[in-house]
Amino acid sequence: MDALTTPILEVKDLHVAYGKVEALHGVNLKVGAGQIVTVIGPNGAGKSTMLNAIADALPTTGTMRGSVSLLGEDVASVPVEARVARGMCLVPEKRELFSTMTVEDNLLLGSYRRYRAREKNYADQLDVVFELFPRLKERRKQDAGTLSGGERQMLAVGRALMAKPQLLMLDEPSLGLAPRIVKEIFHIIVRLKETGVAILLVEQNARAALQVADYAYVLETGSVGLEGPASQLANDSKVIDTYLGLAKKAA
Repeated sequence: MDALTTPILEVKDLHVAYGKVEALHGVNLKVGAGQIVTVIGPNGAGKSTMLNAIADALPTTGTMRGSVSLLGEDVASVPVEARVARGMCLVPEKRELFSTMTVEDNLLLGSYRRYRAREKNYADQLDVVFELFPRLKERRKQDAGTLSGGERQMLAVGRALMAKPQLLMLDEPSLGLAPRIVKEIFHIIVRLKETGVAILLVEQNARAALQVADYAYVLETGSVGLEGPASQLANDSKVIDTYLGLAKKAA
């Protein structure tokens, strides 16, 4: 990353604890403009906890200390709504859609902050989302609860894009999806990068994540064990032995 360029996201010395148990121990990471940065690691390493801390979405039992900067401004004490307003969006692992509402209404909810801010073109991302996800356009009048798992993931990403984020954080987007759909989701992630959105991708499918990412971090038991260009980590013997073999079997 160019040292002269202010990163979209910079996290310094991030600690998260639940009571006396510390889940993250001094995590540092950066996401530059137009980058896909991935965080891989085993279950329980703290990947989702890290995303929730960055987005101010920790459970009430969690406490955080450290610095979270968005475009050079520390937002660690800024509430989640204000972080979204400044360009940060999280697509959580559980997707959290409104099943009894239509696809289109779920999408429009993603632009509600812009509507409240009285932006005239608050729904202008709808055509962008439908171009990225033609199936959502076909199903725009269907209830979200009738969609397949892959379509629900597309809807969750599309809803986040309605807010016009500068940073999109994806928590396990391939979880529970068939291999064919996983390939489609990662193809879409690459297309998202082409729109100029910076992406922080937390993913257990290390092989797929390293194929699309520019830079990667390996999180192990709450700490960054390895980091570097994704292509470099994809050829690291430790990463191959520990993660890529498992990912290959799961793919």
